[in-house]
Amino acid sequence: MRNNIWVRNMKEIKILIFYDSRTGNTEKMAFAVAEGVKEMNEATVVVKKVDETKLENLLEADGIIVGSPTYYGVMSSKVKELFDESVKIHGKLTGKVGAAFTSAGGTATGAETTLLSILQAMLVHGMIVQGRADNKHYGVACVGAPNEKAKKLCRELGKRTTDLTAKIVK
Repeated sequence: MRNNIWVRNMKEIKILIFYDSRTGNTEKMAFAVAEGVKEMNEATVVVKKVDETKLENLLEADGIIVGSPTYYGVMSSKVKELFDESVKIHGKLTGKVGAAFTSAGGTATGAETTLLSILQAMLVHGMIVQGRADNKHYGVACVGAPNEKAKKLCRELGKRTTDLTAKIVK
């Protein structure tokens, strides 16, 4: 301490949110997740459509949050394509924090398995995934367009992921 000023040597946390969205529902969720990240003062967030996301973006991020619509109980082909391409950087995402969210067409239509398909790809990369003990164990899922309750859960996902990332990178 010098002149009663604390100096913090802290790395700024970078969170990448990428998503696929045909109807706009998953996109709305992505921006709600970003609001939660922004509430954490020590983080910078970038939100990108999956088509605009490059492998370099994954390498630059400390935390990666992925959103996909539920298609036949798994992530969309565009999100899967990026994960398939990420074999080129396999091993370089180890230790980064990951999380997932999805929008589905109805209840019992595969939302949980979609979240698990995203988290599985992250785990194969050696990423760290935080569950949730009380509810919404694997991430956030909503039916159709996110209502206020779903948006609140998205913001919480952004905050929880950023908080875990901060603990890991410091």
